[in-house]
Amino acid sequence: MAWPEDTLTADEAVVTKFRPHWKLLFVPIGFFLLGLIALFIIFQWIPGSTTVDLVLTGLVIVALLILVVKPLIDWYFTWYVLTTERLITRSGVIARRGIEIPLENINNVNFSQGVFERLLGAGDLLIESAGETGQSEFRDIPRPDEFQALLYRTREARTLSLSEGTSSSPAQPSDPTERLQRLAALHRDGVLSDEEYQEKRRKLLDEI
Repeated sequence: MAWPEDTLTADEAVVTKFRPHWKLLFVPIGFFLLGLIALFIIFQWIPGSTTVDLVLTGLVIVALLILVVKPLIDWYFTWYVLTTERLITRSGVIARRGIEIPLENINNVNFSQGVFERLLGAGDLLIESAGETGQSEFRDIPRPDEFQALLYRTREARTLSLSEGTSSSPAQPSDPTERLQRLAALHRDGVLSDEEYQEKRRKLLDEI
């Protein structure tokens, strides 16, 4: 599923996108199995009229819709998206909701994992940012430690890109040689492609 192009700016690209960790499916699957067992008991073990069977079956189906279908739909339509400019969350089918945090506003990113979550490769992120957003919690992230590192590298690339369009930036060194070293590190980490690296490198070399 491609991220809608009309939601991106002209120079923006998707770095990575993913749904919440699949551990969220454990509970709905468990309820689904219990629902099948309940239906089997209704039709095989509970004597009674057809009306009673229909009523009990209807109650089980309603419970399955609430405890199984809704969580599955919520999981499927929830996305975490990291672009070259923003960190985005989207959830919901008809009524949509989400958070957008510009990368340059992110001050700190912390992740936490319990023992069980570490075994499954899941965890939570707490992102501190400037502006109205403040603190934002992103729950059930797959491989949160790897995503934290990728987020930092992408933010670094974004900050470097913004610094090239302004004469002074407190977040960036003014020495072109030091900026070249940071640019090379971003290229080595895979944040910048070969073409982007060469283009930005040529611009910095012109300043030396």
